[in-house]
Amino acid sequence: MQVSVENGAGLERRLTVALEPERIESAVENRLRDFSRSARLPGFRPGKVPVRMLRQRYGDQMRTEVIGELMQSTFGEALVQTGLSPVAQPTFNVDMDPQVGRFAYTATFEVLPEFDLGSLAGKQVKRPLVELLDADLEALIERLREQRKTFNELERPAMDGDRLKISFTGTLVGEQEPFPGGTGTNFQLILGSGQMIPGFEAGLVGASAGEERVLELSFPEEYHAEHLKGKAVSFVVTVHAVAEPKLPEVDVDFAKAFGVEDGDLERFRQDVRANMSRELKQRVDARVKSQVMDLLLEANPIEIPRSLINQEIQTLKEQMRQNLRGNTKIELPDQLFEGNARRRVALGLVLAEVVKSNQLKADPDRVREAVEDMASTYENPQEVVDYYYSNKDHLASVEALALEGQVVDWVLTQVEVQDQPQTFQELMGPAA
Repeated sequence: MQVSVENGAGLERRLTVALEPERIESAVENRLRDFSRSARLPGFRPGKVPVRMLRQRYGDQMRTEVIGELMQSTFGEALVQTGLSPVAQPTFNVDMDPQVGRFAYTATFEVLPEFDLGSLAGKQVKRPLVELLDADLEALIERLREQRKTFNELERPAMDGDRLKISFTGTLVGEQEPFPGGTGTNFQLILGSGQMIPGFEAGLVGASAGEERVLELSFPEEYHAEHLKGKAVSFVVTVHAVAEPKLPEVDVDFAKAFGVEDGDLERFRQDVRANMSRELKQRVDARVKSQVMDLLLEANPIEIPRSLINQEIQTLKEQMRQNLRGNTKIELPDQLFEGNARRRVALGLVLAEVVKSNQLKADPDRVREAVEDMASTYENPQEVVDYYYSNKDHLASVEALALEGQVVDWVLTQVEVQDQPQTFQELMGPAA
């Protein structure tokens, strides 16, 4: 068996294996002799058909079968001999001419890039430095109250924050009929929410139940509907009801609504603070990790196997379909996922090289901590811990995340880490 390798474009390799004619013909002859013991042809008794006749009739077919089997058995040997490792299923082409004794095949595939990790010297990571204050806790409790507010109908003019039940009809200036989508019946609108176009909600401040108002407005120039951008419009609005918001008291019932069975307010605040601390740590870790991954990609501009990008595109498309509740009828273009797929594949290759170069292994203590942290948010944490540790496949995803964290830790030893003071709200955003 003779093996040769030719470099194609980029990471493509063409591995050609020349098979010995004697090996093939010997295998064909052995197969023909075995076949002759049971072969049937008109004019011959079973098992008495001359091998010569079987060779004429079945020789080519058996030779093809032999070559197919030899391709399977010799390809692995050829990879070991050349030290190559395909990253995806190769494509095979057979080059066979029995008349001149040529039996060969070529396998075309891509290989992983070989590279040395780039230096991170002089690079900087900014790590958010945040202190969780009592004011942050109270602000979040206020948002929880907002989420559970109720509305009570009353007999007074509407104010910002009130919820109105309205019906409306919108007509573009110069037209007689309402424009499509410009009408609503028993529509609930909270004044000041910004749900409607500018001027609509402000124009209903002071309105009372049973009142009709005409609002002369214009759609914004940057409005999402092209045919309505900048158009003047007249809305006739009828107010059916005005309701004012009522926030729940922070009391025993409020605490029970958030899982504190005995309604203890101090325990409720402790639980909320614990959740905030957990989310804060996750957000800080995510900010740092994002910067670390960007630095690794910047320092290691490697060539990426196209086949791996294509595989990742299909994975991302399938994830999107699952997010769309399995709507497989939606066919999304590959270009939509190209950039994300490239980044994910490149990061995977660079991270693997960091792990290999530094001989990193998932730290069992770190894995355990991650599992227990996830479990702490469930009603029965021990059941969750047992679930992950009952099966290696369950634990593998957590181990992978732990190993990523260890890569981040290693990078932080190679760069300058600068603490960046921030408030809780600045880091978490208005929806904290």
